[in-house]
Amino acid sequence: MKIKPILAVVLSMVLVACGQKKESQTGSDGNPTGTTVATTSAAVNLPAPYATKSAVNFSRVVGWPAGKTPTAPAGFRVTEYARDLTSPRWLYVAPNGDVFVAEANTEPKGIKEKVVDKVTGQSKSQPSGKSANRITLLRDTNKDGKPDQRELFLTGLNQPFGMLVLGSSFYVANTDALLRYPYQSGQTKLMAASGKKILSLPAGGYNNHWTRNLLASPDGKKIYVSVGSGSNVGENGMEYEVRRANILEINPDGTGERIYASGLRNPVGMDWQPTANQNNSPTLYTAVNERDELGDELVPVYLTSVKEGAFYGWPYAYYGHNVDPRRKDERPDLVKKAVVPDVPLGAHTASLGLAFYNQTAFPAKYHNGAFIGQHGSWNRSKFSGYKVAFVPFENGKPGKPKDFLTGFVTGKDKDVYGRPVGVAVLPDGSLLVADDAGGRIWRVAAK
Repeated sequence: MKIKPILAVVLSMVLVACGQKKESQTGSDGNPTGTTVATTSAAVNLPAPYATKSAVNFSRVVGWPAGKTPTAPAGFRVTEYARDLTSPRWLYVAPNGDVFVAEANTEPKGIKEKVVDKVTGQSKSQPSGKSANRITLLRDTNKDGKPDQRELFLTGLNQPFGMLVLGSSFYVANTDALLRYPYQSGQTKLMAASGKKILSLPAGGYNNHWTRNLLASPDGKKIYVSVGSGSNVGENGMEYEVRRANILEINPDGTGERIYASGLRNPVGMDWQPTANQNNSPTLYTAVNERDELGDELVPVYLTSVKEGAFYGWPYAYYGHNVDPRRKDERPDLVKKAVVPDVPLGAHTASLGLAFYNQTAFPAKYHNGAFIGQHGSWNRSKFSGYKVAFVPFENGKPGKPKDFLTGFVTGKDKDVYGRPVGVAVLPDGSLLVADDAGGRIWRVAAK
């Protein structure tokens, strides 16, 4: 068979997968209509669906040149904390200060996906192939800002992501299950055979929706588990979305599961706001990746407080009562109850990492604010994300997001040096940023 017919077939598959449509919502004057939605931090202007075509625009990771680092604001210094990691996607800082790194990546399934990844350029945009499926321990024993001990902590996992130390247990969220291991503070290795599956989780998913994150309640009596959707907008049928696009709540032994909040397309980062609200109880926040294929500016990713029992729109609506045209007239009851998220973070920015700054080493304006790792866009004609953003908080309320750590995009064609994902705050007040595409972890400290 000739090459051109093969490419034609592959490209047709890509277009079908992208679901591109040319129609747009228009007003009486024939121009696209949009809406303006007031959020807690600022108003966000939402164009009409399909006001622009759905783009396929993957970046190309070229790696970091010697001596090159990301760029932080004046008054900060960026150094390399660790390197030669295989897709270091998520970070967890244990109560004793040990840093755990989940090394895992998306695994293309089958020849079709591998060919499509090759043709679209996705294979050059992110780590691919066999996932490392391990957790690495980094320990800075002399407190000089650089780990001097590195251990292979746990292997034999299945796309691990979220990690948690709670009491005498170490929890790992695989893509398909929550595992619990006996653990003592300072331990440098876990035996795979000692783990026990305490909860099955729905596996498989759209793009990178294999990630399952973990967060304990402040009193340690509950664990929250984030599970992203298995599709873009429920196109495979909502019967395949059971227990998905949710934050689940369970007991530490895996029992008592209930849906804490729903309609969250892909909630990844979770953290507790450091300051208490008026009821003197902490507030749960999450960073959520919204849907694709509605155009360059739809739908903005967001940071939001998570209200118990609330529904946030997916897949029927977004930013309140804005109906997704692909699910029109299906569930007006759910559209009516959809909650408006708090902070828009830009369309297609892939905002994954989330860590509130609960230390004091950074200047006061950063205290109690949220750092957000933005992995970067693929469904936008011009890149968005590829940086760490900061959302200031004042009196418990979020403000407008600002750039904090930049310099990941080279400015040349589609080239990027790396892609930031997980973020974590160390006890010394510095900030760690996982760069999965660059295979490194960066440390940002106040000078």
